[in-house]
Amino acid sequence: MNAPEHVTIHAATGRLSLTWRDGQTQWIDNATLRERCPCSTCRRLTHSDHAAQIDPQVAIVDMQPMGYGVQIVFSDGHAQGIYPWDYLAGFA
Repeated sequence: MNAPEHVTIHAATGRLSLTWRDGQTQWIDNATLRERCPCSTCRRLTHSDHAAQIDPQVAIVDMQPMGYGVQIVFSDGHAQGIYPWDYLAGFA
């Protein structure tokens, strides 16, 4: 999958928007992104009895492009997740 044309953090609404090349704009809540972090630590915790409790008001404080996706830093300090574009496109 190609990278979106625009990726925007909307701090006031707690969401991330991705505008894809076909003109479609996708909106994803910050808390959903944090809950579905694809890093190995979060995936391991998701399959255990120790799943992280995510603050519904978690914010995105930084994003870094990684070519095939984006690394997101959250207000709870979590910064390990690199979200591939294909993975983000699959969010409903």
